[in-house]
Amino acid sequence: MELNDTTINILKNYATINPNIVINEGSMLKTISVARNVLSSTEVDEQFPQTFGIYDLNEFLGVLSLVDQPRLKFEKDYVVVGDSTGRSSVKYFFSDPEMLTSPGKDINMPNAEVKFTLDTDTLSKVKRAAAALGHEEISIRPTTGAIVLSVLDSKDATSNAFSIEVEGNYPEDVDFNFILNVSNLKVVNEDFEVEISSKLISHFTSKQSTTEYYIALEKSSTYGA
Repeated sequence: MELNDTTINILKNYATINPNIVINEGSMLKTISVARNVLSSTEVDEQFPQTFGIYDLNEFLGVLSLVDQPRLKFEKDYVVVGDSTGRSSVKYFFSDPEMLTSPGKDINMPNAEVKFTLDTDTLSKVKRAAAALGHEEISIRPTTGAIVLSVLDSKDATSNAFSIEVEGNYPEDVDFNFILNVSNLKVVNEDFEVEISSKLISHFTSKQSTTEYYIALEKSSTYGA
């Protein structure tokens, strides 16, 4: 088996959510953060022949980078990662999936009151603003005919803030202020349709792939208050 660049990029992204992963038999990849406040799933081109656990996903990705055009040969307790010539290889042992943090049941997304589009350019600007200002929160509020995303410190009314408007839909005459922690916004660089529920959960669905994320909102969020 060979892993294409898209799958490797997904695994790199998943390593930022959880340092370990359980890969199930088939073509579906899933991960969940240790705090269980970020969950993601996607379907890849490859078909994995068995279920196995990787304790250190970054280490495994480093092993893949050791060889040219890595080829994977699966055994019961390990995988052999070889190069295109067959001259070099790495034997990498699996971890017990029961010892790792993995998703359980699929999330049943509640009714979403707020919906908007988040493109790659806007996502990049928001992340850069958070890094530049040193803030950890994104405020999502209604504005005239749109939705405004603000990078700020919600506990300091005088803090410097970056704001950008996006197209979206929400109920008329309902005020809301959803707070998303920047550290939980660990999504791939794609365009997303975002849905937010007053139950304090958000759903990010990629417009370019099958990748989706469920991200919990902060308890300081408000809706209809």
